[in-house]
Amino acid sequence: MARIRYQNYDQVSATSSYSDLKKWRKERSGKKKDLTVQIPHAERKDVEKLQTNRSDFSITWIGHSTFLIQMNGLNILTDPVWAKWMGVQKRLTKPGLSLEELPEIDMVFISHGHYDHLDFGTLKKLRGDITFYVPIGLKGAFHRRGYKKVVEANWWEQFQYEELQITFVPAQHWTRRTLIDTNTSHWGGWVFESNDTTIYFVGDTGYFRGFKEIGSKFSITYTLMPIGAYEPEWFMKAAHINPEDAITAFLETKGSIMIPMHYGAYRLADDTGPEALERLMKQWENLKLLPEQLCVLKHGETLWK
Repeated sequence: MARIRYQNYDQVSATSSYSDLKKWRKERSGKKKDLTVQIPHAERKDVEKLQTNRSDFSITWIGHSTFLIQMNGLNILTDPVWAKWMGVQKRLTKPGLSLEELPEIDMVFISHGHYDHLDFGTLKKLRGDITFYVPIGLKGAFHRRGYKKVVEANWWEQFQYEELQITFVPAQHWTRRTLIDTNTSHWGGWVFESNDTTIYFVGDTGYFRGFKEIGSKFSITYTLMPIGAYEPEWFMKAAHINPEDAITAFLETKGSIMIPMHYGAYRLADDTGPEALERLMKQWENLKLLPEQLCVLKHGETLWK
C-alpha cells in the first residue's frame, strides 16, 4: 500500500536533486565564513522564576526553533532540541537554558520531522506529564517509542486544551528522517490563542502565500519567525525564508511583535547567525518599521508580559 506523500500549497517542491546538493557542497567548500562571533547568551536568566511560574505570560528563546512559552498557567515547548551535534555539524552555542533548568512541561509542539526540529533524545529527558502535538504522519514514530499522549494534526485543524485554542497552520517546507520516508509526514506552524494574546510559531518555511491567509484568520500578537539557513538562496529558497522575506511575511501576518528564530545555533546552510541578524536589522531600518515591533532575544532571554 502506497504511503501518503504530503505537499505544499500550489504543489511547490522544497526538496532538491542530488546534482543540486552536489553543486552546493562544492560551492560551500570554497567559502570562508567567520564562525568566531556567535549569538550571545542573556547576561541574566530568570531560571528560578520560570521554574515556579504558573501565572505570568513569558516567552524564552532556548535557541534555534526552541522556545519555552508560559501562558494560561501552562509550560509549552516548541521543537525541543538540545542536541550537541546535528549530523557532522557541532552546535555553535549552548542552549539558552539547560534541560535541568526547565520547569515541568505540559505540552510539546513539533513543526515537522527534520532532526533539528524533532530530537527524540531530547524528548526523553523532559520532565512532566506531557501531551505532544505533531503533524499528521508522525504519531506512529511517537507511539513506537512509548509516547501515548500524542495528538496528530492536519493543516487548519483546531484543538482545545483547557482555555488554550490551538491551530495547526500551513508552511512551505518538506521533511525526511530516513532514505524512504520523504514527505510521509506533514509540516507546519502552530497558533496559540488565549484571551488577548495570540502566538504564531511559524515553524520552518520558505516564503509563501499562506502568510496572508494566516494573518487574515488570526489576530496575532507575537510572530516567532525563522530568519536563517537561507544561503545559497538558489538552493534554500523554497524551504527556508531569508531575513528580508521574513519581514514581508511578518507584515502579512499582521502581528504586533516579531521575534526572530532559526539562526545561530546550528550551521545548516552557508549563512551565519550574525549575518542573518544584520540583514534583518538593516531591512527593518530601511522600511522604517517601529523598533518596538522587533524583539530580538538572546539565548536564554525571557520576554515577560
